Order: sequence, then C-alpha cells, then structure tokens
Amino acid sequence: MEFHPIPQPEEVSEREKQDAMGAYLMMFATTALGLPLPIVNMIASVVYFFVNKSKGRFVQFHSLQSMYSQIPVSLLNSYLIVWAVYIFANDAAFTNVFWGLLITAGIFNLFYFIFSIIGAVKAYHGRFYYFLFFGKIAYIQAYKIKNETEIKQQQMNMPPKM
Repeated sequence: MEFHPIPQPEEVSEREKQDAMGAYLMMFATTALGLPLPIVNMIASVVYFFVNKSKGRFVQFHSLQSMYSQIPVSLLNSYLIVWAVYIFANDAAFTNVFWGLLITAGIFNLFYFIFSIIGAVKAYHGRFYYFLFFGKIAYIQAYKIKNETEIKQQQMNMPPKM
C-alpha cells in the first residue's frame, strides 16, 4: 500500500485549513443549536464529511478523524439519554451503575471537547494532530492510493530514472 506525502503547513490553502477546522467545530455548532440528541452530532459530522470529501486529503483526514472520534461519545451519550428517559418514564431509581456511567460519559465528553479544540487549532494552522486510535485510521483512509489511476498519475510526475 502506497501513501501520498503529507503536505507541509505552507502548502495547505486557507480554504482547506478552514474546512478542516470546521470538521471539529461541527459538534459545537449542533450543540449550540440546542439539539439535545447526541446522534444529531454524529449525523452532522457524517454529512460534513461527505460534503467536504472532495476538497482534498487534508480536509478528508480531519473530517474522518473528527467523525470516528465522535462515534463512541455519541453512542455513550445516546445510551445514557435512553436510560434516563426509561428511569423517568417508569419512576425508577437511579442506580450506582447509572451514576458511574454518567461520570464516565462526562469524562469522555471532556476529553472529546479538549481534543476537538486542539484538533481545530492545529487544522487551522495547517498541521496534523493524531487522536489516539482514530488518527491512524483516518490517516490510512485519507492518504492511501486508492486505484490504478492515482498510481499512474503519480508515476507521470516522478523524475526520470537514471
């Protein structure tokens, strides 16, 4: 598997930097709109990825990383909301397991918030910031050569062999 070279910060256009930063800020935009359903954040990041997919590998990497890192947080938040609604609907008691899961979700959300801010700032400056677990997956998907056409185009631009 071959990979494309990573662009240097000065090689990334201002538009690409802004679009890459927007991938991380998508979560804040949907939250600011007052949408209480965490799955809406996930849907917004998937839509953002597909809308900006053709804007370059730099934008694609940051969009993928943001989307992948949002999956566990969205699932955990959704599960907690469903559980809380069930407790209120059935007039049940909050268990220690619920409170433990709520604290865990709070920690995950705090980490996601911090990493998203860091990722957005790095993307705005044309740099890469690799999240634990998700950064490598996003890099492989965004920067690998996908088909024979790309290989041929890359070979045409290579210097002649001696």
